[in-house]
Amino acid sequence: MRSTGKLATLNPYGSEMQIDIFSDVVCPWCFIGKRHLESALALYGAQHPDAVLPKVVWHPFQLNPQLPVEGMPRGDYTSAKFGGAERAREIYARVAQAGTKAGIEFRFDDIRVQPNTVDAHQLILLAGAFDAQDGVAESLFTGYFLEGCDLSQRQTLLDLAERGGLPRAESENCLETGQLRQKVEQQDQRAREMGIEGVPFFVFDQKLAASGAQPPQVLANAIEQAVSTAPAETQV
Repeated sequence: MRSTGKLATLNPYGSEMQIDIFSDVVCPWCFIGKRHLESALALYGAQHPDAVLPKVVWHPFQLNPQLPVEGMPRGDYTSAKFGGAERAREIYARVAQAGTKAGIEFRFDDIRVQPNTVDAHQLILLAGAFDAQDGVAESLFTGYFLEGCDLSQRQTLLDLAERGGLPRAESENCLETGQLRQKVEQQDQRAREMGIEGVPFFVFDQKLAASGAQPPQVLANAIEQAVSTAPAETQV
């Protein structure tokens, strides 16, 4: 846990506490981090029943921006990334154990395609205008990690976004025109310029930052500390 001033312009409007999450929908630790944050918010809400829970805002971070639009075979990707299929199985077995503790039963063997996620991030950004970011992120995580959905397929993305609460016509227009593609790329680049190297990455009310799928109590403590800390000075 560390303090931060570089991110102090993320939420320039209003006084509602905000938690910013940088993530990618193909990152299993981001899915685990989402569950941990949900538990942390429940802990904080139980301790402060009259408090307004923080607003959660999702930001794009592409783990594999170099992948082609059609993605690549999952087996080829994991073997190249981890130095062989056996090593990949060992790593994902550990991830699966952490997922089980968080209430997620990963089905890594059902994933056939490692997708480029720029379109998925476009839909998550669009969902912000409909107060549906959490639902769309949840649907994309669930579709990819639990249902083996191919996120490189546009109709699959549209189905998952609609399930998450995003109007289909708006999603179709967004992907057809690529209206938010540049914004995704700009936000991704900005995150890297701010020093974010891995996800999930949490920023609490522009004051504290935490990297990785931290335990719920750690995240709840960060919320508590951010609430009780004086506002950070904005740094450009």
